[in-house]
Amino acid sequence: MNMSQALSLFQQHEATLKAAITAIHDRGFWTPYPEHPKAYSETGDEEGKTAFSKMMNENFTELLQEGETGFIGEEVSPYLQLGLGIRYPKFGAKQLIDKAQAQKKNWGNTDYNSRAGILIEALHRIQSRFFEIAYATMHTTGQSFIMSFQASGPHANDRALEALAVAYEELTRIPSEKEWVKPMGKFEIRLDKNWKAVPKGVSLVIGCSTFPTWNTVPGMFASLMTGNPVIVKPHPKAILPIAIVIAEVQKVLKEAGMSPDICQMAVDTLAAPITKELAEDPAVKLIDFTGSSSFGDYVESLPGKTVFTEKAGVNSCLIDSVNDLTPVLQNLAFAVSLYSGQMCTAPQNIFIPSGGVKTAGGLVPYEEVVQALKDAINGLVNHPKMGAGTLGGIQAETTLERAKNAVSLGGKVILASENIVNPEFEGARVASPALIEVNAQDQKIYFGECFGPVVFVIKTKNSEESLALMKQAAEEKGAITCAAYCTDEGMMHHIEEEMNEVFTPVSFNFTGAIFVNQHAAFSDFHVTGGNAAGNASFANPDFVNRRFVWVGNRRIK
Repeated sequence: MNMSQALSLFQQHEATLKAAITAIHDRGFWTPYPEHPKAYSETGDEEGKTAFSKMMNENFTELLQEGETGFIGEEVSPYLQLGLGIRYPKFGAKQLIDKAQAQKKNWGNTDYNSRAGILIEALHRIQSRFFEIAYATMHTTGQSFIMSFQASGPHANDRALEALAVAYEELTRIPSEKEWVKPMGKFEIRLDKNWKAVPKGVSLVIGCSTFPTWNTVPGMFASLMTGNPVIVKPHPKAILPIAIVIAEVQKVLKEAGMSPDICQMAVDTLAAPITKELAEDPAVKLIDFTGSSSFGDYVESLPGKTVFTEKAGVNSCLIDSVNDLTPVLQNLAFAVSLYSGQMCTAPQNIFIPSGGVKTAGGLVPYEEVVQALKDAINGLVNHPKMGAGTLGGIQAETTLERAKNAVSLGGKVILASENIVNPEFEGARVASPALIEVNAQDQKIYFGECFGPVVFVIKTKNSEESLALMKQAAEEKGAITCAAYCTDEGMMHHIEEEMNEVFTPVSFNFTGAIFVNQHAAFSDFHVTGGNAAGNASFANPDFVNRRFVWVGNRRIK
């Protein structure tokens, strides 16, 4: 490897790394990647759109991987309702694993500073392609442009840098060597000791269809920083955003004298998947997975693997008491409508006591609260400027069918899901949330994730019953987050204790421009790893420490 070049990269980016480590300890707001497009090049938007357009109906040739057996791809734009026509190099599972295996020692023996320099340089270059990545995300996932820009660009880079920084700190916590002296009276024992963080082996990162970079880069960069070669297997319907990221990583690796095979991309199709073949290979020691509980359970069951999962959960909201109901319901309407509920943090179950909601102006009857929530959702989704942009597009046809069929789940239909016209893309797959009212005892209906624009209003006896049901759902089905609206400090403390007991964080009294869906890198842990929604957390020390093993050696002097 060109060690001097890699160390030079570290020197260039050392200040960023140190600032990231400081931010992780401080937990305040910090980012080196501003989230607003206006913070970047004035011509970036047009250049990104042009770059994306040029990729359509072409082979993606930026990857520095050799020996492909052909080119495949089946991505479809939820906005255009057309296939993108982009094809990616195809490799066999064994072929990819053998190449990764060949890089184990080389990358594992690369010093920590060199690894960090290479990876942060890659993030720096990815930053120059944020607009291009945004259009790639928009036309594979259905996210709006601004969400695509933020989630797959700055926010994904934040999470990658966060994982890298946590890993760097853990790797450097223990000295590499030490002279050990033990006094023994008239003599002493002297040993030379050294400690090595030995990487576990080939890392497989399995991407999802809705957040193809944001959910992928934490595991990818955590494994790379800890010395493990990585194979990224994107969802077949959302490849391009992460392909651009991997291409930039490979370019920096090559320039630093390293093999691009340290970070490879594996593509497949829905009809001919290779994920299980990759996952079950004995050489694959680490697996990161985001997706359905059924496949996540399969990954967790594989013997001899260290697994990091984010699976399905049931996120809830409890409304007990508020100062003013209007901003609360406006906030909730946005939270359930944002990207049509296709976020793992989106609230699904809203618990409201049958006796109504206490406000500063008096008690608002239950029926009026439900009607006001309905009106807030309608007002948002039918807003000529905000509606289509907030909803985005439905990524998968099955998600759209789930929303349309929600009326058959049971309960009372308050709002049926309807097609919403996007003025920019008339044929776009856009649907408003279905709002279904059920009773507390109808657990068979709402005690399970209905991914997409499906929201349940659960009528309960009181807030204690609401809390008990929220806790039960989180304990049995898992939850990534929950929201609560309450003006009583004692009750707030009670809610926090009960939900934290089942490893679920609580967001209290969110109104205005902050929503329960949002988690901030360097401050908020994403998933706790403590319930059925997933066994890992972005990005605590456990997220990186399980990727390597400390081994100590001793030599008598």
